[in-house]
Order: sequence, then structure tokens, then C-alpha cells
Amino acid sequence: MNNRSAQLDKLAWYANRLKTMSLPEINYRLHTAARKKYERWQKVGYFPKVNLSGYPSPILSIPEPSGPFETQKYAIFGRQLDISRPIDWHRDLISGGSFPLDYSFSIDTRTEKHGIVKATWEVNRLQFLTNICLQYRYSGEEQYLQQFVDIIRSWKEANPYLKGVNWYSNIEINLRAITWFLCWEILEVPKLCRKDPAFKKFVDKLWLPLIYLHGQHADKHPSKFSSSNNHLIAEASGLFIAGAYWNFPQSKRWARKAQKILEREIQLQHSPNGINREEASEYIQFITDFFLIAYIVGERCGRPFSGAYREMLGKIFHYIYHLMNISGRTPYYGDDDDGHTFVLSNGEEGGNFQALLGAGAVLFKDPLLKSKAGPFGLKNRILFGKEGEAIYESLPDEEPRSETRLYHEEGHFIIKKGGGGREVYLHVDTAPLGYLSIAAHGHADALSFFLEVDGLPYIADVGTYTYHSEPEWRAYFKGTLAHNTIRVDEQDQASNAGPCLWVDHYRPDLAFFTEDAEKVVVRGSHDGYASLGVTHTRTYQFDKATETIIITDQVESDGQHLYEIPFHLHPDIQVEQGQGNGFMLSHPRGRKVRLRLDESLKPQLVRGSEGPILGWYSPAFLQKEPTTTIYSRLEKAGSFQLITIIEPQN
Repeated sequence: MNNRSAQLDKLAWYANRLKTMSLPEINYRLHTAARKKYERWQKVGYFPKVNLSGYPSPILSIPEPSGPFETQKYAIFGRQLDISRPIDWHRDLISGGSFPLDYSFSIDTRTEKHGIVKATWEVNRLQFLTNICLQYRYSGEEQYLQQFVDIIRSWKEANPYLKGVNWYSNIEINLRAITWFLCWEILEVPKLCRKDPAFKKFVDKLWLPLIYLHGQHADKHPSKFSSSNNHLIAEASGLFIAGAYWNFPQSKRWARKAQKILEREIQLQHSPNGINREEASEYIQFITDFFLIAYIVGERCGRPFSGAYREMLGKIFHYIYHLMNISGRTPYYGDDDDGHTFVLSNGEEGGNFQALLGAGAVLFKDPLLKSKAGPFGLKNRILFGKEGEAIYESLPDEEPRSETRLYHEEGHFIIKKGGGGREVYLHVDTAPLGYLSIAAHGHADALSFFLEVDGLPYIADVGTYTYHSEPEWRAYFKGTLAHNTIRVDEQDQASNAGPCLWVDHYRPDLAFFTEDAEKVVVRGSHDGYASLGVTHTRTYQFDKATETIIITDQVESDGQHLYEIPFHLHPDIQVEQGQGNGFMLSHPRGRKVRLRLDESLKPQLVRGSEGPILGWYSPAFLQKEPTTTIYSRLEKAGSFQLITIIEPQN
């Protein structure tokens, strides 16, 4: 892309971003820009001095680690970071690019000019430090404590305040603060300082002032208005922990301010049923950990949260339970960037969603949550100690249930039938595009679905792949064609105005839903193609006796249009085309599923196409692989109907 095109794209982004702002937000942004201009000349390089009257008392019951823990290698989006060597804190280890040591807020992070900023930030979250601290506690070997000290000192020296990309995003500041809180607890800093004068000097002169600086920054740079999504939750969680745990000069004010935000946002950013409004399933574990760790710190530092906060936490845990399949896997919808609030694991089986269910089981003494949580892992042993583990083990063991949940107000229909280790799981989406005016992490996936059988994915959401790099791939993975719904005239259901920016949001309409002893029926539509004169209405019918799914697409239009109808298969699925429009889908470890498309279609199998992009799956952030898409194109005038039949085989 030449410089002129880049400038035009930048101007277009600003114009579209302005469309999403209210007048009060525009005024706030102007004041923020003025403040940052002042900080550029007055605050760059600032480093505080702080003297605490005492160190905080331990609030976590760290178990004796059973290690050893990996302290040399750490994976960043599938690439290995060697943490035994000096780290270049400004380098993107994926592209090899490097971000300049310029004033933080002047650095271009929205393009690949310097590299992939997400990869650089992931390293600078320092979440690998918990493993180093655990290994020190496990072994008692001084080399690990020295490694920890050297990394903190290296980071501080390489990142003067407001210089470089690592002071750009406030969410990153708070993720480091949370990691440092956990490291402080694991290391038992007060005890260590009493016996090690050199370490005490490091704590008093470098680490504590650095933590204090992070708290000051978090306090001054909150997300507001249309940016008040998961970033605001992260910022408030980090600030609350810094204020409630350490006795800094502003600690009481930080804690009060942050707790008020968390109390408000846990309600605003979730539906009454505990469903996160960003419409991104992987973000649920990320966000819930912010609320969870703040809740634990509040309870143990004399700043408890309200009953309403606790009640909403319980609802969130229960939504996770129902979203999860019988094998413990939580399917994709919306964005996923592999982000974690903190890392406290040692290669254990099971993901963070299962760990959250374990935490919920302890907090609410709920055997239902335990039934999908799996073993009580290291993360929960650290957060809840022996007492929490005893509560968990005392809960009766139950079989996980395959329960249908029709969240009609939120637009998520979790349709399940199962028993005896088997489960058919159909997820139907009639939800809004995303949260607030930018819908940053939503995908244009109205009326889409995914299908899992016996805990294995068959017809899938294909994931995210990237945010700010490779814009054509970002546009594909979040666009309508990458989802199991209908695209019209090669346009998305909403207008893609940037990597994390949508305008002209569609409005979903749930026309009808019902469940009885024989079937579940869901019918919805959306207005994403109203400007084209096209209305798409889709009906899903699930027969409980036969497990057959019938999808009826009704398209209303007066003109002629191009319609694309994709069915995206998980990479593990093998497909055989039979007579007519019949396909047999099979999984190496599962049963077969028959798919029959409408006779009016002429489907083809597309795999790993780059022109146009189609037939791809992203198993993790910044990773993609070819998969098979059963793809049909239909040019048709007027209104019509399509019928698709899906039949899991016995």
C-alpha cells in the first residue's frame, strides 16, 4: 500500500470513528488529546518515589508447588519466546519488526508499520513471571529469584514512562499490575525481604515504585464512552487490586473508584442472564477473571463487593456451564485473541473456562458447576487454597447435563440433546452485532449457527486469526462470508470500518421461538441488507426424537441479487459428496452427519482459497489453516426459499 492510500485509509477510519461518537465523547476526546500533549512535555521519563508504612499481609494460601515449572520457554501465539535470554521489549517476535522508543501515544499501532502490536504487548504482559516465581518457591534456588529481578529491572530500564509502545494501552498496564500482585503473593515478599536485604532494596527502590506508577497511569487513562468495553473492566480490576492490596498514597481513592466501576460494569456489560454483551465467547473467560480476582481481593482486604455483584458472577458461571459442550470445550463466536487475565497453570489439562467453573463451584458450593470443571487445578489451588479445595472435593459428583437453554432476549439459543456420553449441540445466533457503538469484537454473523456432536465440532465458527495485521484477512474472518449464514451481493451484514470498528449495525429480530416435548423451533431475521431491498429470515427446527435439524431460509426481494451460502467445516471433518446435494461429514473420533442442501443450489467444496479468501479456520490468534467450506452461489431474482437438512447418524 502506498503512502497516499495509507493516508486515505487513515482519514476514512477517523471519519467512521467519529460517526460512533456522541458530542460529549468528542469533547472528552479533545480534552484527552490536550492532556496527552501536556504529558508529552511534562511526564516523559517520570519515575515516582514511594515509601510504604508496611507491606501487605498475604491473602492467598499458596500451596506447596509440585513443579517443576518451565522457566526458559514461553509460547506467544504459537511462537516460542526464550525468557532465559535478554528480551527486546519493543520487538514483535512474529514479524521481526520493532516499535520505536517515541512518545507512546504518537506511535502507530493500527497498522503493520512497525510490526504486530498485539504480539509485542503479549510479551510485555509478563505473565510468564508467575512460573518463574513458582519455580523459585518449588526449588528454593536463587537463580530463579535473580531471573525474576533481572526481568523486572530490564523492563523498567527499557520502558521509561510514556516512551515506547508499552505505555500506549491502559489494559496492558493493568494486566502487568495483576501479574505483579500474584508474583508478590507467590514469592511471599514480606518474608523474603526480612531475610534478603538486596531483594528488599529492589522491592523498595524499583518494584514498588513501578507498581505505583502503573496505578497512577491506570487512574489517569480510563476507557470511556464507546471504548468502555472489556478494556474498562480490565482497568478497573487492576486499579482496584493495586489500591486494595498495597497502601500507596492514593490507594483508598483508587479502590473506591475502581470498585464503583466494577460494580456498575458487571451489570452493564452482561445481560440479566449473565451473557457478555460483546458477543465474543472467548472474551468471557478473559473478562470473568477480572471480576473474579477483584472479588477475591476485595473479600480478603476488607473491601467486599455487593450481593448484586456476587449474584451476577453466579449467572456468568452458569452461562459458561451451558455454553460448554459435553467434552468441556467452549465453542467460538465473535473475536478471540487468546488473551488471559493471568496465567497460573503448569501444562494441566482443561482450559480456563473449566477453571472458572471450578472457582464458581467453590464460591457457590454448586455441584452442577463442578460437573464440567474437571480436576481442581493449580490456578484454583492458588486462589482458594486448601480450604477451597476441601469445599470442592466435598461437593457431590454429578453427570454433566445436556440442557437446552433458549436465551431469547439475548439472541443465543443453545439447543442440546444428550445422555450416556452423547450430545447433539446446535447453537443459533440471533444476537446483536456487539457492544456499544463500535461493536469492536463482534462478527457479522446474524442467523448463523454451529453444530457439535458428542463434544466434537462439525460445522464451525472459523475463529478470528488477526486484529490489526493483514487487513484483508481481518475483514474475512469477522465478515459474513466466514459464518454459516447467507451473504448478499458480496457485502457484510454491517459496514466494516476498521479492524475493531463496525458502523451501520444490523438489528436482529426474533420472530418466533418455541420448545415442546417433540421439537425446538427458532425463527429470526435481520435488517442488514435492507438497503439492498433484501430480507433474510431463517427458521431452525430441531426434532428431539431423530436429532434432525431442518433449516429453512426465506429470502424476500423484488430485484436480482447474488447470494452466497457457506457451511464451514472444522478442519478435523472429512467430507464425501454423494448424489445430488447430499454430503456425509465424518470425524476420525466421532459419528457421521448427513447434510443435504436445497436442490436449487450447485455447491462446491472450497479449501484454502486465497483468491477470494475462503476455506480457512483459525485455531488460535495469529494462526490459520485450510479447512473445507461447502459453498454455493445463487444469482436469483425475486423471493425464494431454501431448505437444508442435517441428520446426525447413530
